[in-house]
Amino acid sequence: MVVLNPAASVRGVKDETVEGKTPEITLEQARTLLASIQVARVVDDGQGGTVETLLLVGLRDRAILATLKFTACRAGAVAKLRLGDFQHDGAQYVLRFQEKAAKSREIPVRHDLEGYIRAYLDVAGIAAEAKDRPLFRSTLRRTKQLTGNPMTSKSICELVKRRLKDAGLPERLSPHSFRVAAVTDLLTQGVPLEDVQFLAGHSEPRTTALYDRRQKKVTRNIVERISI
Repeated sequence: MVVLNPAASVRGVKDETVEGKTPEITLEQARTLLASIQVARVVDDGQGGTVETLLLVGLRDRAILATLKFTACRAGAVAKLRLGDFQHDGAQYVLRFQEKAAKSREIPVRHDLEGYIRAYLDVAGIAAEAKDRPLFRSTLRRTKQLTGNPMTSKSICELVKRRLKDAGLPERLSPHSFRVAAVTDLLTQGVPLEDVQFLAGHSEPRTTALYDRRQKKVTRNIVERISI
C-alpha cells in the first residue's frame, strides 16, 4: 500500500531576492576616500627650500580605487589586469578586463582615471615592461618598493578596508560597494538598463537589478515615526 503525502503537491513560498546584500558606498564617501589618499610629501631639501616627493603606494592605491569606482569591475578582475590591458584603441584609452567564465570586455577609461594610472606607472617606472606583466603590483612593506607579483583579490580588499579606516569611513564597505554605487548612480541618471548591465558584466538584467539601491530610501525620519 502506497501512502500519499497530501502536502506533496503544495509548493512552498519562493524566497525571491529583490536586492543584494552588499552595502552601497555613497558618491560623497567615494570622493572622500579618493581625496584622503596621500600621493605626495613635501620635505626640506636641506638648502632652505622644499621638494615634493611622490609616494608610490599612494599613487597605486588611488589608481586601484579609481578603477573600482569608474569601471564597476570586481576586485578579482582588477587584480588580473596586465600592462597590455591598459591600451589605446585609436580613439581613447581602455581597460580590458578578464571576468568570470573567461569573459573579456573593454571599458573606456575616463580622463581622470587615465591620469591616475599614468601617474602610478610613471613613478613605478614599469610602463615599458612586457605587456604580460602585472599592472597593479604588491609592495614590500618596509621599503614600499614594488615586487614583481600582482595584487590579489584579497590584497585589494585589504587595501580598501585599510583606506576606509584611514578616511574614517564605514569599514563594512567593500570593493563590491563601488559596483553597487555605479549601477545605482547610472540608473538614477536614466542610463538604459542594458547599457548598465554590459558595464557590470552581467549576463542577465535581473542580476544588475540586484545592485540597484534606488528603492532603499528608508530614512531615520521614517523609523522615528514608529509608534510602538
